[in-house]
Amino acid sequence: MGFFSFLLLGLIAGALAKLILPGRQGGGWFVTLLLGVIGAMLGGWLGGMIFDVNLQGFFNLSTWLLAIGGSILVLLIYGLLTGRRTKR
Repeated sequence: MGFFSFLLLGLIAGALAKLILPGRQGGGWFVTLLLGVIGAMLGGWLGGMIFDVNLQGFFNLSTWLLAIGGSILVLLIYGLLTGRRTKR
């Protein structure tokens, strides 16, 4: 997967993770991009370690699921560290 497609995947995965999680998370589009890329990398690494799956292509379902799952995990950790996540 190319660099720009990986950034696009991270941005979309981060935005979807923000939509999935309840409450408000801080950060703008740059923080979303950064957390999404970190989450995609973490999801790919964990997927390779646990399920023997890696980030193969942009249009692969396992790539998207791992990236979104990793982004949710990173967003939860970010919310715990910054204390910006509020409950409704």
